[in-house]
Amino acid sequence: MAHKSGFINIIGNPNTGKSTLMNALVGEKLSIITSKAQTTRHRIMGIVNGEDFQMVYSDTPGIITPHYRLHESMMRYIETALTDADIILYVTQPDEKSYEPRFVEAIHRSGVPVIVLINKIDLSNQPEVEMKIREMKVQFPGAEVIPVSALLRFNLETVFDTILEMLPDAPPYYPKDELTDRSLRFFISEIIREKILLNYHQEIPYSAEVVIDQFMEKANITVISASVIVGRESQKAIILGEKGHAIRKLGTDARKEIEKFLDTRVFLELTVKVRSEWRDDPTQLKRFGYEL
Repeated sequence: MAHKSGFINIIGNPNTGKSTLMNALVGEKLSIITSKAQTTRHRIMGIVNGEDFQMVYSDTPGIITPHYRLHESMMRYIETALTDADIILYVTQPDEKSYEPRFVEAIHRSGVPVIVLINKIDLSNQPEVEMKIREMKVQFPGAEVIPVSALLRFNLETVFDTILEMLPDAPPYYPKDELTDRSLRFFISEIIREKILLNYHQEIPYSAEVVIDQFMEKANITVISASVIVGRESQKAIILGEKGHAIRKLGTDARKEIEKFLDTRVFLELTVKVRSEWRDDPTQLKRFGYEL
């Protein structure tokens, strides 16, 4: 029997539930999930293996209009995802009204097979979903259009079967025991950043980056030191909170999640550093792993 492999790249606007969908398809929590937009900043791969297939899913940042060099880097991940995809999963939802025309046009130009997933149908109604299906069939002629609920895992088997049928014949691209292309340090930094998104409001979560300074595995505990990077002194004060209450809560929430992720006790030390306007600083962005 021939072996099938391919890159399935997930693209869509913020708040369409792309990350929830990615995690549901892979069966692991690889991408940040919060109610806030712009939670995914990097391209994150999740790998699903079978005896005769390998599906390499790729969650990209949500499509936005760039305001900083950071945003430009995020949008570059999407452009890259269009060039190396074997299948594009375009994610929308029933009440979504706006689209970024240049990315829709880029998808058409790529010539890559498209599966449109209408997510969050559990929050909608039948007439609205049917209207969205008709709209997407006009927007992407010839594409498979599948209504799903990533949260409830509804219709994901149909998505899996459709992808498997469309995968090209190819050997596996990654070893069969790999789940992702990202390191433990990356996922730990993402867990901490997720807790920043959940614990702070307004501009703070979008002005913060997390860097793992130390990761040391000992016999009964893992010791982690991390820096929370912000752009201004006023943002540092908010992260710390009055008498350090806010950062202590952040540390506790993150430590508990990291302990579940690593399945071991964790000592987590957080510090806050100011790197002036880092979102527009090419040197800092490269240091934090963004492509420019």
